[in-house]
Amino acid sequence: MRMEKKTTYTLVYIAFFTALAAAIVFSAGTGSANIGFLNSFRILISRIPLVNRLVDISSLPDSYSTIIFSIRMPRIIASVLVGTGLSVCGVVFQGMFRNPMADPYVLGISSGAVLGAAIAFVTGTQATLFNLGLVPLYAFIGAIAATTIVYLIAQKGGRLVTNTLILSGIAIGFLCSSIISLIIIASREQAHRIIFWTMGSMTGSSWQTVTVMLPFIILGTIILLLNSNNLNILSTGDETAVSLGINAGLLKKILLLIASMITAVSVCFCGTIGFVGLIIPHAVRFITGPNHRRLMPVSALAGAIFLLLCDTAARTLFSPTEIPIGVLTALMGVPFFISLIIRSKKRSHA
Repeated sequence: MRMEKKTTYTLVYIAFFTALAAAIVFSAGTGSANIGFLNSFRILISRIPLVNRLVDISSLPDSYSTIIFSIRMPRIIASVLVGTGLSVCGVVFQGMFRNPMADPYVLGISSGAVLGAAIAFVTGTQATLFNLGLVPLYAFIGAIAATTIVYLIAQKGGRLVTNTLILSGIAIGFLCSSIISLIIIASREQAHRIIFWTMGSMTGSSWQTVTVMLPFIILGTIILLLNSNNLNILSTGDETAVSLGINAGLLKKILLLIASMITAVSVCFCGTIGFVGLIIPHAVRFITGPNHRRLMPVSALAGAIFLLLCDTAARTLFSPTEIPIGVLTALMGVPFFISLIIRSKKRSHA
């Protein structure tokens, strides 16, 4: 029985890896310049050592390679990174808080990031960091500041109080949103840029942004994956965790810090992209069950595929006009969120 389960999950991993690879090739070939699936596959393979000898792309225009590797691939990798990070953070928050409706934005992180970006837009400073401008830096500072405030409010005797953490996150989120509204009213010339940021977009993705994002999201995700067993124990309750020799308070702080960092980095470069951390973990649970050792890695792959396909749709559905990716995720996420509320009400009455 155990061997059959192991084989089943191996097939699940292979299926999701294959789907991710197919989504990358599809996205690379789709756009205003329609390169096509097979041509984009050949071009991508041509950059892989050893395998590249099997592919001849001399008959294809040089512009195809330029479009794929200079324009589309940075955006594709950014979508994969952000989708992976937000999905794993969603798993962590739902398991840690034992709340099925928790997601990476429950702590007011995204609102803090948008407030930081709004301040950067209004000040109009021309200074740069890593040649990326100060908007991502301001957004990151705003996200971390919001998380720190929420964390300090929720502390009681050196422990994190889960309910207080969620409520304070909602309160800080509303406070940041109110300040953002005041900034928009006071500086109408920047209103469009601020509003577009709140909707989320991969438009500004480049190899520079990918280089900055990659170590934070990859290392953070690896740390969270290594704590999947601890998260299994933590999701049963603090008392059980303590009885098994786990410092529940310290573990929560570590998980909160890492997940907040991943979310902050994602938001500060791509704006607010909501509901990914809510939708994906719930959908994946139907395949893997609640065991975080299976749930987290599959959610990472599913989140990468989901956000990549959403971004591809955002830039192609109404081309040349681009839809903010946060609009698409919200259109799918809000009905899902409402269904969770209805299901929880039915359970409470049962």
